[in-house]
Amino acid sequence: MSERSEVSFDSSGVNCAADLYLPAEAATGPVPCVVMGHGGSGTKRLGLPAYAAKFAGGGIAALVFDYRGFGASDGEPRQVIDVAAQRDDYRAAIACARGLPQIDPQRVAIWGTSLSGGHVLAVAASDPAVAAVVSQVPMIDGMHRGRTLRQRLNWQVTARTLGFTLAALRDLRRARRGEPPLYVPVVAPPGQVAVFTEPDAEATFEALGGEACGWRNRLAPRFVFALPAYVRGTAERLAMPLLMIVADHDLQASPRFAAAIASRAPYADIRHHPLGHFDVYTGRPFEEISDLQLAFLRTHLLAAAPSAAGAAARA
Repeated sequence: MSERSEVSFDSSGVNCAADLYLPAEAATGPVPCVVMGHGGSGTKRLGLPAYAAKFAGGGIAALVFDYRGFGASDGEPRQVIDVAAQRDDYRAAIACARGLPQIDPQRVAIWGTSLSGGHVLAVAASDPAVAAVVSQVPMIDGMHRGRTLRQRLNWQVTARTLGFTLAALRDLRRARRGEPPLYVPVVAPPGQVAVFTEPDAEATFEALGGEACGWRNRLAPRFVFALPAYVRGTAERLAMPLLMIVADHDLQASPRFAAAIASRAPYADIRHHPLGHFDVYTGRPFEEISDLQLAFLRTHLLAAAPSAAGAAARA
């Protein structure tokens, strides 16, 4: 059993909303925590609650937050991905977790999925005090996508790419003029201009709660010009254990590139699964992967002795 409460924190002057999932063990003293950020257009209550509840049920608190401009967080313009700002929000969320009386500040891990699966590598590389990292189906570099060359040259994919690029250019022009964003759908049927037109994408967003849980089916397409670019040497600086979940049939982010990057980390555990990008959030794949992640977090967070700060908080 776990308890969920709403908290908030400041990130560069913007109020960010978060949900804190506490395990029963928190009643007797500070506990370890994993800080979780959503991917792409997601929110803290789209797909992440099941993972957070699983972790809390295993004795690991979870702080799940919305980036500025998304979900319940403040910030304008809305639904605009800013990679640097989102990584700053991660750092602010980590600081928030470390400052909570229920959390042992020396046993804070970070977790990311899809776009945030790449964020956590960069954030952890700049913060050696992070206790562990979980990166799931990560988008590490926008130049490395999951489709093969043959798939990319398919005329339907090419037409969709051209349409999306034109929308992104119009949106970027509006941004430079100080005008509101030009939005496109996140998910839509094949043939339309949207971030995802694969049937499994739309089905997954609906299964996870869709707009009823604060998610919005729209995104500013300008993000395509500012996707993350992996900085050489980042993985090598990860002084903490890393668990990377790779979906070998991922069409959104290259599983081969992700595994190659993770292999450079000193303490990496790379797990391959015969899945697509959206399969990790529901059904049996979710159960298997969340069990694996919980075991990893318990090994590296619960096995460690409580910090002096944690001991002082209990006294």
